[in-house]
Amino acid sequence: MARTNGGIIGKRNLTSMGGNKVTSKTSTGTFTTQPGTRLIDYLVVAGGGGGGFRLNGGGGAGGYRASGYGPSALRGDPVPVCGNSPYPVTIGAGGAGGQCGPEAGAKGSNSVLVGNTTITSAGGGAGSPASSPLAQGGSGAGTKTSEGPVARSGNTPPVDPPQGNPGGEGIDTSPNIKGSGSGGGATAAGGSSAYPGGSFNPAPERAGGAGAPNTITGTDTTYAGGGGGGNEAQPVTPGGAGGGGNGGVGGPSDTCTTAGSANTGGGGGGGGCGSAGPGVYNGAAGGSGIVVVKEANRASGVWNLRTQFAAMTAGACGATTWPYLVKYDVDYLVVAGGGSAGAKRGGGGGGGGFRESGGTATGCYTVSPLGACVAALSVAVGCHSITVGAGGAQVSDTNGNNGSNSVFSTITATGGGHGGGCGPIPLQPGQPGGSAGGGGSGDNSFTPGGSGNTPPTSPSQGNDGGSGRRRSGGGGGGAGAAGQDAPSSPSSPSPTGPAGKGGDGGAGAGTAINPASPIGTPGPNGSLRYFAGGGGGGAQYVGAGSGANGGGNGSQGQGGSPSNTAGTANTGGGGGGDHDNNPATGKAGGSGIVIVRVPSAATISVSPGCNSTSSVPGGQKIATFKVSGTLTLS
Repeated sequence: MARTNGGIIGKRNLTSMGGNKVTSKTSTGTFTTQPGTRLIDYLVVAGGGGGGFRLNGGGGAGGYRASGYGPSALRGDPVPVCGNSPYPVTIGAGGAGGQCGPEAGAKGSNSVLVGNTTITSAGGGAGSPASSPLAQGGSGAGTKTSEGPVARSGNTPPVDPPQGNPGGEGIDTSPNIKGSGSGGGATAAGGSSAYPGGSFNPAPERAGGAGAPNTITGTDTTYAGGGGGGNEAQPVTPGGAGGGGNGGVGGPSDTCTTAGSANTGGGGGGGGCGSAGPGVYNGAAGGSGIVVVKEANRASGVWNLRTQFAAMTAGACGATTWPYLVKYDVDYLVVAGGGSAGAKRGGGGGGGGFRESGGTATGCYTVSPLGACVAALSVAVGCHSITVGAGGAQVSDTNGNNGSNSVFSTITATGGGHGGGCGPIPLQPGQPGGSAGGGGSGDNSFTPGGSGNTPPTSPSQGNDGGSGRRRSGGGGGGAGAAGQDAPSSPSSPSPTGPAGKGGDGGAGAGTAINPASPIGTPGPNGSLRYFAGGGGGGAQYVGAGSGANGGGNGSQGQGGSPSNTAGTANTGGGGGGDHDNNPATGKAGGSGIVIVRVPSAATISVSPGCNSTSSVPGGQKIATFKVSGTLTLS
């Protein structure tokens, strides 16, 4: 029987020989594919919404849609196209900021990529009164007061994966300081000015929602951050990472709003109030959008011989042999940055997410329980971007910062959650992450640890943080075990014995993916190196919590020099919490690491030069990334 696929029985896959050409469009027009291109990867970001006038909220980020090179949970499918064909592109403008007239800002405009499938990202919502539908959009805007999440919803209209998140709510209840909510971003909701119980949230907690990092252009750039809401007193509410503008602040020290950054889709900052002028009251404009197209080199699965031959003879890649695309099964370890600890009586930071393959494709080495039975990745020859997540930054008298994600191909390990802490800020629980931060402690109150393995992966990438107790922080979670709850609190200011101790950090996980490397820490199995341990909690009285496998130790006591330590670099360990100190310091989390192990037949190189390559006796080659860079596989 004749077959139209050249005689091969199996799934028909589309071959594309686009040479990985990248086209960035910052204004409306067309782009034309190369002769051999049949698939394109894309990034489509809409215009950000304008901030509202005088406490009417920060603008929402423009919708973010991408087929790759960013967070795995937000990746859609590549778009099929025809070779040597023009395709229209629309770049959405940012919405104007609100002024005294209409108080609401304007929504951002849609960005559109027309291929054989059309990709539309919706403009960001406009800072506005909570009852206005203008607040809805790709990401929702912040609002003046609280009227439920629907009024400021993101991912509107809905798409899968979602294109954005909701905005935050404001607070306008005497005698509290007045403030508006911030716009949502591509990866996080906008912060709210209202803290549970009716008080005013601290600036880091009410910031614009964070955007999404993407490397489709070859540079790691963050897009679609939400605009910060305005308020009547310092400090400024910052916009979200990814081009979000800052909110305005009135009062004795006036600070004007700032616009969303051009070609990021960032939301505009919302106007403030107080004894200030138009530069503070008026909302700022959202940032314009962008469309980036990468013409794919791809021939996965069972190839259709006719389309493979057609693409090859089109000459797009100058290929002289067939098949053009070669793939290797590779093993990997991807560890994210650890979270920083909370400050005063702070919970330890959570270890960065830990993800590894089963080690059977490149020499059958020993892996952790988290890697057992996990398949290797099939990776094509060529250049591959590697992202190594930073540890959460050190803090003073506040809650910590989450670590940043590490990414290799389709594998994303999530940054560790930060620890809760006490001080001149509302007491917070430990935050979720790859592994979660430990809970913090006040004088007579405490908070629980956060949830690990967030977002969930299978196998799990980490564990929960431990709970704080009275005047003692809980331990941060680790890849191999949950953080320890702080033991029972003291009943008097002069306790004896173990009462009042900070919780210990959860154990990390060990692997032999790179047996000769000194990176990582020793552990129970002397032939393995361990990563992603939790940080120890701080304590006011007796016994600081100990960090584990790269996690920093907590500090104990009242006043004096703190002894807590940061997470170890390139282990993804969480930071250690401080004792009862003024000011108190929550130590930074350790940066992450990415290790890729390939068969002996492959050749590898890495950049920049602080990354390295090595080999093992079986001839398998190993690429170790201590900072973000590029893996070249041939």
